[in-house]
Amino acid sequence: MNRIFALIGVASVRFRYVIVVAWILITILAVKTLPSLASVSKDTTSGFLPASVPSLQAANLAQPFQDISLGTASLVAVRQGGLTPADNAALDALEARIRGIDPVRAVIDLGISRDGAARQVLIEAEVAQFTGGGGGSAETLVAAIRSAATTAAPAGLAVNLTGEIPTIVDNATTSGSSQDRTQSLSLLFIVLLLVLAYRALLAPIVTLVPAVVVLLLSGPVIAKAASAGIQVSSITQFMLIVLILGAGTDYGVFLVFRVREELRRGLSGPDAVIRAVTRVGESITFSALTVIAALSSVALAEFGLYQSMGPALAIGIALMLLAGLTLLPALLAILGRAAFWPSNTRQQAVERFGFWDRVGILATRRPAVTLLLGVILFGGMATTLLATGTAGFGGALTSAAGTDSAAGATALNAHFPSSTIIRTLVLFKFDRPIWESPDKLVTAQAGLSALPAFKSVVGPLNPNGIPLTVAQLTQLHQALGPARALPPVPTTSAVAPELYNAYRAEGQLISPDGLIVAYSAEVGGTDNSSPAALDTVPGLRDQVARVGVSAGAVTTGLLGNAEFSYDIRNVSGSDLLRIIPLVAVLIAILLALVMRSMIAPLYLVASVVLSYLGALGLTAIIFVHLGGQAGLNFVLPFLMFVFLMALGSDYNILVMSRIREEAHHLPLRDAVARAVGKTGSTVTTAGVILGGTFAVLAIAAGGTSGGAQIQQIGYGIAAGVLMDTFLVRSLLVPSLVVLLGRWNWWPTSLGIDLIPAPAAVLAAPPAGTGADVGTNG
Repeated sequence: MNRIFALIGVASVRFRYVIVVAWILITILAVKTLPSLASVSKDTTSGFLPASVPSLQAANLAQPFQDISLGTASLVAVRQGGLTPADNAALDALEARIRGIDPVRAVIDLGISRDGAARQVLIEAEVAQFTGGGGGSAETLVAAIRSAATTAAPAGLAVNLTGEIPTIVDNATTSGSSQDRTQSLSLLFIVLLLVLAYRALLAPIVTLVPAVVVLLLSGPVIAKAASAGIQVSSITQFMLIVLILGAGTDYGVFLVFRVREELRRGLSGPDAVIRAVTRVGESITFSALTVIAALSSVALAEFGLYQSMGPALAIGIALMLLAGLTLLPALLAILGRAAFWPSNTRQQAVERFGFWDRVGILATRRPAVTLLLGVILFGGMATTLLATGTAGFGGALTSAAGTDSAAGATALNAHFPSSTIIRTLVLFKFDRPIWESPDKLVTAQAGLSALPAFKSVVGPLNPNGIPLTVAQLTQLHQALGPARALPPVPTTSAVAPELYNAYRAEGQLISPDGLIVAYSAEVGGTDNSSPAALDTVPGLRDQVARVGVSAGAVTTGLLGNAEFSYDIRNVSGSDLLRIIPLVAVLIAILLALVMRSMIAPLYLVASVVLSYLGALGLTAIIFVHLGGQAGLNFVLPFLMFVFLMALGSDYNILVMSRIREEAHHLPLRDAVARAVGKTGSTVTTAGVILGGTFAVLAIAAGGTSGGAQIQQIGYGIAAGVLMDTFLVRSLLVPSLVVLLGRWNWWPTSLGIDLIPAPAAVLAAPPAGTGADVGTNG
């Protein structure tokens, strides 16, 4: 294996200028010719659910009220004190103008609010985000409608555009700003930390350049891969920034620290690069492969949100591995010792004894006590999970604060009761049109109103809060015909305006063929994504089904945020139970290959699981038990496991490879202490960078759609990485290695590890001689 990486090192040094130019040209070509990642991303968790879940089946029942294959927008106009005739005339003209915009397929006037101060218009349009590529641009459509509304609205009439399409556009704009903040803050954080770690000016930039190049290249490549069926979510875009800058910089740190160490042994710049690639190339490769394996296995998940992150992020890591083994060595070979100026890279005869050397001695002096204390600490934090629930992410699309779509949502909630967020749509499907047996509406209304979970129910007998009798509803249907075909202003004086507006609202409650009836039920409480609220969903579905049977319905459905969140939580939990063993086995196999051992992978995987449970417990303590949040975000356990299992294995591989290397020349206890001392700065720097970039993600996500959930994910993973770095990799694993002794390498023996390399490299002093210089300084 070392011979392969020696050849890679030689090639990277010999063709260094060609490699640098090739990476630059390929990146420029990809950015110019391939689509952007934002253009193919989804921004709603419910859109990633399997078709078999009850929520999506309910959504299919609701299709007669709006074509779910089309995107929707809601125009809401409000005048404090009440709409004027001039306002209604202007809105009529605006509706006609909107109908003329090309992607628009339907404009449905939903009437005037009961207080007379607002009017709502539903717009259905064919845009690429909802049709899989066909239709117009959502950004162009939203801009055209808002421009038309600004021009048409009389003075004092507030007109806002909200709903699916505008919210996606506004969130994409806000998310783009947040991504820019994430990227800028991450780069600043990493540069400052690397300057402190290297005590050099150019080395931090050289370490970061491959990660930045891959970040620019991976977005278009992943977007192109989306045409082959890979899904991409807005969270994927955030995670890609963090993972490439964090993990990519980690791989750079592994190599750059080793190059500096070899320079201090007296090697020339090119030979130091070759020897460094030979020594840590395998660690970097298998570290990346563990991440790729973990992320690729996520493709087997049912929940599309996980699928959207796994393969997409795996592509980014694969590109980062390629850059780490080619572009970074090439840059280091070009700069040589200048990369580390003004720090000292001259050969030194005396090895310095630093902080991590002391940590290595501490971990190996009393290994049993160290291991026991660590298990108690992490186990204690993990026990808090027994009293912690899992909250939903929120199946409904929410607008970023301060946007026009957020203002429109506020206006809808204030003036149209059926548009309030904490509501559930109850759907009944009958085998005959409801107009043949309208008394069934009374049975359904009474049954739903009697359910304790519903505070109020709006249906065909009280649309917009206006009560109608069965006789009145039947007469209005006979006199006026289908409700959805009616104009906003009555053309006859035979029907009172209040009854006319009430009947027009029936278009959103009774399907044109009369087979499906919808009720808008207000649910109790203020947070319908809390664990307690989600736990009520199965019982509520059963109760609604019984009401449907009593009313003669053949099919029932519940469509709302709580229902989507419950189904998402169930699918996510099922994925967690299925993917965790698979990821653990894949990583154990990779660790067995790189460690040449059947024993080491077992306790290394167990150490990561212990770290994962402890970090998850700490997150629950901070956010739930101290912070007062309803529960852990439903995606957090899954994402934390995948990232910590994969990224924690990076440090496992680096530390264990160095222990094995040092054990060729030293007794195992001394080899472990020396390996901890040699890798301590590297692992610490890499861990702080990776944990810090996830923390930056959490900071930058504030104010965006789903920002609170992203913050919990970012801070949670950051805490896990830092705990793994400072406690597990530095103390617990070295203690366990000392306790197991020669069994660490079973069934192989250490043997002799010769490194095929140029003569200058082979002539360098072996590890453990007096010419070997520590990396702590």
